Amino acid sequence: MAADLKPKVRALGDCHNIADFRALAKRKLPYPVFHYIDGAADDEATRERNTAAFDDVDLVPNVLVDVAEVDPSVTVLGKTTRLPLMLSPTALQRLFHWQGERAVAAAADKAGLWFGISSLASVGIAEIGANYAGPKMLQYYYHKDRGLNAALLDMARAAKFDAIALTVDTIVGGNRERCLRTGFTSPPRITLTSALSYATRPRWALDYLFRDKFSLPNLEAHVGAGSDVATSIQSYFSTMLDQTMDWAAADKLRQDWGGKFVLKGVMSVADARRAAAMGADAIMLSNHGGRQLDGARAPFDQLAEVVDAVGDKLEVILDGGVRRGTHVLKALSLGAKAVSGGRLYLYALAAAGQPGVERALGILEAEIVRGMKLMGVTRVDQLSRDNLRLR
Repeated sequence: MAADLKPKVRALGDCHNIADFRALAKRKLPYPVFHYIDGAADDEATRERNTAAFDDVDLVPNVLVDVAEVDPSVTVLGKTTRLPLMLSPTALQRLFHWQGERAVAAAADKAGLWFGISSLASVGIAEIGANYAGPKMLQYYYHKDRGLNAALLDMARAAKFDAIALTVDTIVGGNRERCLRTGFTSPPRITLTSALSYATRPRWALDYLFRDKFSLPNLEAHVGAGSDVATSIQSYFSTMLDQTMDWAAADKLRQDWGGKFVLKGVMSVADARRAAAMGADAIMLSNHGGRQLDGARAPFDQLAEVVDAVGDKLEVILDGGVRRGTHVLKALSLGAKAVSGGRLYLYALAAAGQPGVERALGILEAEIVRGMKLMGVTRVDQLSRDNLRLR
């Protein structure tokens, strides 16, 4: 971008793409909190590749097609949604904006999209189930505490969640060096190094101090970590999650749940085949936003061979790296059923709460619809690999 056109992002109205929301979030958040959202593992090479992978494939449009009306809707996990876009479950959202998961759920409801919350959500499963009618997914972390594991299923069932997604790529915490340098914990632990950053973001500090006490309500009856005891996410994953989890444990969880079941974090063809044989309804092709194994392959790079192996047996959802509507179209052209992402709405949440998330989703919807028209398709199932060329 030309230097004189470099965007000056100071308010929500200045945000015209996901990168703009990131810039505004950086202005609004204390730096430990921003870098928790933005950062990834080790050298962050995988985080960068997740988005850069889309640039290696070009779209080839068809023209002279009547595209006055287009339909970008899809059916995913038995639910028809307005866009082929899902809001991935992410933890600790009330640290990014005081509305947290409530804002994201409300925006997803208005947009008619799938929305996920984490086991480490800062708003309870029961509250989300009671107040938001759209399709909902619980990102399920498999803990050493079997009582907690059972309680999470019970809460999701009572709240009428539509699916659970067992996260399979966090058997230990990734090496998130930005968090190590900033000292980020849940709840935040103010240090001499970080105090100035918190003090210079008074709006965030006032919301954190005087709104509802921050906690992880789905966990706090079983563990204090993250709610009353400050801990890093890396430490939580490495100490609280069960490293003996295997395919038998995953299949038992699927049977215990009895509803739509997703494995989040599958990347290899061999694992995708095992997921299909086990009876999973979908896999989320994901490397956890590059926050776990740095050097791992990007989901978009791996998408074609996984779809070729299992796309007729279960739904393949591409998770991670999506920043543009054209990224969505490229993934669908390779055979993804839908795409999902976390940072694409977390930056917007941090920037402006529910209005920010709604604006981000509106921008992505406009990009998807405009891209479909320029590609010469009126339904997403008309996209195919004929529309793509590798550079």
